[in-house]
Amino acid sequence: MSYDPELYEAAKKIWKNSHSPYSKVQVASAVRTEDGKIYVGINVENASYGATVCAERVAIWNAATYGNRKIKEIVIYTTFSPPLAPCGMCRQVMSEFISAEDADQIKVTTLNDRGEAITHSFAELLPMSLAPERVLNLK
Repeated sequence: MSYDPELYEAAKKIWKNSHSPYSKVQVASAVRTEDGKIYVGINVENASYGATVCAERVAIWNAATYGNRKIKEIVIYTTFSPPLAPCGMCRQVMSEFISAEDADQIKVTTLNDRGEAITHSFAELLPMSLAPERVLNLK
């Protein structure tokens, strides 16, 4: 699987805006929605670690803020080698905006400034996710 270079450039462009004074781990993310628009986010740390938020969630919430609730692709950019994978909380947030029927087709790529890239389908990253359609159909 390859990744969308436009998403890579969008994430790379904002990466330095990361607010990560505690961990020094700078991360940026870009998501493409069903209508083709791109939304970005950076990680924002807080002295109260529980108030910290990851770049992936910021990008997804930016998309949702503008009414876009169907994610088609996600790119996560960092300088770590190998590239950092999304945390469990981010994977669960992704599942809210990726339908279970599309999970095999949606690409999530983590990459770095060295050209290393790891791409998975969302279904590989979070098998048997607690997707909205599963919750809504519980009896």
